[in-house]
Amino acid sequence: MSLGDWSVRLRRSLELTLCSVAKLVLIAGNCPPLRKSEIEYYAMLSKTTVHHFSGTNVALGTAAGKLFRVGVMTVSDQGDSDLLNFAEGNAA
Repeated sequence: MSLGDWSVRLRRSLELTLCSVAKLVLIAGNCPPLRKSEIEYYAMLSKTTVHHFSGTNVALGTAAGKLFRVGVMTVSDQGDSDLLNFAEGNAA
């Protein structure tokens, strides 16, 4: 994944979202509903784009290039990728 700056932990994702640093939040399809609603609420307050990843947390971890499960992934800087434009296009 050729992203500039991103994070994969729930607590760090919440911190980045609350500080309005996050530009995109990816949530795995099997993320627990309470965590999902908490992330969506904070993203709504900070006007951050949320994309619901259709795969599981294992698939999101693999897509991120990690060997562990990733329930939430936050993108702060897209770098040279086109991820933010792709997520906004699917949200519309």
